[in-house]
Amino acid sequence: MKLAEALMQRSEYQKKIENMQSRILANIKVQDDDKPLEDPGALTKEALDLIAHLGELINKINKKNNIALLPSGKTISEAIVERDMLMRQRNLLAAITGKAQEKDYRLTHSEVKMNVVVSLSETQRQIDELSRKFRELDAQIQGVNWTTDL
Repeated sequence: MKLAEALMQRSEYQKKIENMQSRILANIKVQDDDKPLEDPGALTKEALDLIAHLGELINKINKKNNIALLPSGKTISEAIVERDMLMRQRNLLAAITGKAQEKDYRLTHSEVKMNVVVSLSETQRQIDELSRKFRELDAQIQGVNWTTDL
């Protein structure tokens, strides 16, 4: 199995566990003389087994991420942290840009006029640069994921 396939399986397990939790909770209580549509005990056992398998899979993925290298020499784990930080930086700058672009509505001319004190063009240039770096790094990570055996 390739690392990318394991990541897809991890995502599938996580969604299935969430779904099973919803089903368990929906069948915990019933009215007198009614029976649940599904056995919450059996669902719980199945969900706990799936959580155990998910834990094993995550451990395997993490071990491989700590040794598999990108062409740059970084481990996948290091690259994931860098990618996440690029996205956090980009999101911060995008929030600043969004707030700066909000329209201020004055009802009368006596109300205080607001002025933007950041350079939107410079902030947008930084956003574009961070987006480019993110895309390039993500493509490298994905490429290694599809060529690395778990």
